[in-house]
Amino acid sequence: MSSAPQKLRLRWRVVDIAVASVIGVASALIYWVAAIATYAPWGVLEAILPGLAGIVNGLWLFAGPLAAVIIRKPGAALYAEVVAGVLEALLGNQWGGIGTLIIALAQGAGAELAFACFKYRKWNLPTMLLSGALAGVGSWAYSFLTNLQAVDVASSYGIVYLVTSVISGMLIAGVAMWYLFTAIARTGALDQFSSGREQRAKALKRINNK
Repeated sequence: MSSAPQKLRLRWRVVDIAVASVIGVASALIYWVAAIATYAPWGVLEAILPGLAGIVNGLWLFAGPLAAVIIRKPGAALYAEVVAGVLEALLGNQWGGIGTLIIALAQGAGAELAFACFKYRKWNLPTMLLSGALAGVGSWAYSFLTNLQAVDVASSYGIVYLVTSVISGMLIAGVAMWYLFTAIARTGALDQFSSGREQRAKALKRINNK
């Protein structure tokens, strides 16, 4: 599922900003609902195994990887995640405005780093997996730097919470968002983006080869 290296285009178009913003807004609503829906399950998971609740963290990590793989411009992952975080904070949640903004920055920076490592030229499932994983690391790091200062990072809780956050990020923000992107692209809805045209061309080629 690898894609050929492409020339990096730094300039954002109006459509890039619009789509990244829409992703951020839609994600904010999902994040807000997820915060409510996972409140009780979070406690149950922690009772089963301290740190296991990190397995749901991917529900707050997907805006960045999805925006990045569609728009393919530096800063897309960070921008979408911050938009989602700001709007989620305005809707209201248990983390507060500043806390939500900081964790959005940490998660967005992690998601962005994966694409930056490959100089924004690798747009495939493995890179999405890395993006989701690093967003999970960002979420985990925020928790330990702010809410869990008394917990040893190297303790069993710290390790379990890190592993579950990374796995959740890989599965939800990585795998799920990759297949969501490819499914949307094949409908033609993303033809204004090179990412969308590339996926449609691959789909048509597979059909013609059958």
